[in-house]
Amino acid sequence: MKFVLFYHSLFSDWNHGNAHFLRGVVRELKARGHDVTVWEPAEGWSRENLVADHGETALDDIAAALPGLSSRLYDGAMPDLDEALDGADAVLVHEWSDPELVAEVGRRRAAGAGFRLLFHDTHHRSVSAPEEMAAYDLSGYDGVLAFGNVIRDIYLQKQWAAHAWTWHEAADTALFHPRDDIAASRDLVWIGNWGDDERTEELDRFLLEPVKALGLSATVHGVRYPADALDRLKAAGIDYRGWLPNHRVPEVFAAHRVTVHVPRRFYTDILPGIPTIRPFEAMACGIPLVSASWDDAEGLFTPGEDYLIARNADDMAAKLRMVLTDTDLARSLRENGLAAIRARHTCGHRADELLDILASLGCPADTTHSPRARVEIA
Repeated sequence: MKFVLFYHSLFSDWNHGNAHFLRGVVRELKARGHDVTVWEPAEGWSRENLVADHGETALDDIAAALPGLSSRLYDGAMPDLDEALDGADAVLVHEWSDPELVAEVGRRRAAGAGFRLLFHDTHHRSVSAPEEMAAYDLSGYDGVLAFGNVIRDIYLQKQWAAHAWTWHEAADTALFHPRDDIAASRDLVWIGNWGDDERTEELDRFLLEPVKALGLSATVHGVRYPADALDRLKAAGIDYRGWLPNHRVPEVFAAHRVTVHVPRRFYTDILPGIPTIRPFEAMACGIPLVSASWDDAEGLFTPGEDYLIARNADDMAAKLRMVLTDTDLARSLRENGLAAIRARHTCGHRADELLDILASLGCPADTTHSPRARVEIA
């Protein structure tokens, strides 16, 4: 089957976590024998910011670390759709795409194009900026892939789409797996972006205060940290090391004994059941995880066994101390979290789910199910 995917970027992960999941899904589809083409804007803001900060060599390094993956660049709001859609069986358009591209691909589907067409939403704008999402013309789409039940239900309740499915993010286990060849030399790492004041207070409570109280050796990676945030990290004794290409995250996890998850406010207050990509990747790497409170409303994991929950700053400090001093607890969290990912939450599982959705839309079974190959990058 020929897949055509319109996304913000395949290679640039500068403040662009969707690239992590996309890479894994593309890799899994290709392993099953499907033809997959990703189109991305040449002037996408993630790509431009990455090049501005780190140069073109950063993109070259990422591409070299991801053999077998490639994308097509286009100028302006959209590529030549006659070329891009030629022979397509299934088309996915991500919600970061230009609204006119979203609408035009939908018009072609409505006019009788033979491909199946899905809109992919991996953000909180359905609740944080509903007027923006309502402006997308999805009338020609077969449905929406939403990365949580709450968002799926919003599309249906607001009648933005006739059909919607939950399609959670997952770990790209070709890259994210334990690195037992690397010994942990520091206590804690947090990988995430500051940006937009969506969790500033939460980062104070669940990261900066506990690290300072315990005197931990701690590392932070990410982008969009203003000067005052850098000052606060320094005051807490945290080593800030800037942007980290996502393919290097497993080795950084391996060099630390524990990590934390601090969800953005929308995912704790309004969008329960959506963990975002980082916990999947942490557990896939076998690093013990302590998370600020979020409601696993969809039963993706087993809190208390796969990871620990901290209710406030004091509780986070207590839980971190437990993990760092109790080797049996740390080993249990590592093993349980890793088992949960491998059983239910890999990009291979999500590729199977996507193929099942397409089959339900009428794609012939013999074009959606190929023998699954094991994909791994050393």
